[in-house]
Amino acid sequence: MFDDLDEVLRRLLVRELPIKNGDVNIEFDQPKREWSARLSRPTLNLFLHDLRENNTLRQNEWHVTRNGNGTATKTRSSARIDLHYMVTAWATEVDDEHRLLARALMALLRYPTLPNDLVKETLPDQSVPIPMRVAEQEALRNPADIWGAMDNELRPAITCVVTLALNPYQPLTGPIVKTRDLRFRQVAETKPQDQFWMVGGTLRAKSLKDARLRLVERGLDIDVAHNGDFVIGNLEEGTYTLMVSTEDGEPQQHPIVVPSRTYDIDLEGGAAKAG
Repeated sequence: MFDDLDEVLRRLLVRELPIKNGDVNIEFDQPKREWSARLSRPTLNLFLHDLRENNTLRQNEWHVTRNGNGTATKTRSSARIDLHYMVTAWATEVDDEHRLLARALMALLRYPTLPNDLVKETLPDQSVPIPMRVAEQEALRNPADIWGAMDNELRPAITCVVTLALNPYQPLTGPIVKTRDLRFRQVAETKPQDQFWMVGGTLRAKSLKDARLRLVERGLDIDVAHNGDFVIGNLEEGTYTLMVSTEDGEPQQHPIVVPSRTYDIDLEGGAAKAG
């Protein structure tokens, strides 16, 4: 994947500088002294020197997809990883180096995110735009130490931080939870524990526009999601009546028993019936 990102950056610079007839090389090497001594033409080098998680973009929630067969798939959010590049220009004359470095800086600054036309061809698995932060003040600390470790002379460099979404996690598929049992009891008391249920189901109708549910026994309106899902909490064991109404017909009563295997309501065939 990192080599694919290298290719996106290479193509971006070739297009934006622009580079014609191969008059400038683009490389991704560690700029050691022996490497720079072998250069024979002007070169832009993008050295990947650090990888860190972007804690600001971290998301801990799971994404849930209902499969339509009584199961759901949970997918963990991708890790967001910052890739730190050090961009340097190499040429025989200092003026040429500075000119090349300035052209590279202008090209990178034009894109706060990597252009989609390059990403979709080379990094199609990226689910979100790829941010690119250029020439940030704190992105490269102690540059003299880096150059000293590579046994080369200190020279100006552009910092370029690209954030990729990496997802090494396997999705989990299992049955949809329809009922949750909550029990409350004082530890020191011997009286029976209080028991309450949270139930969930799906309303299926030809149109869910203006769909409404009402728990008759409590006069409680129940929220219906855009896909027909609903949840009712704090129910004791027993029989209840749901008043179901949509824009397609008259309100209908639908009895439910708590607890039950399912609480789905199907209006697609006409009268309300259990799913």
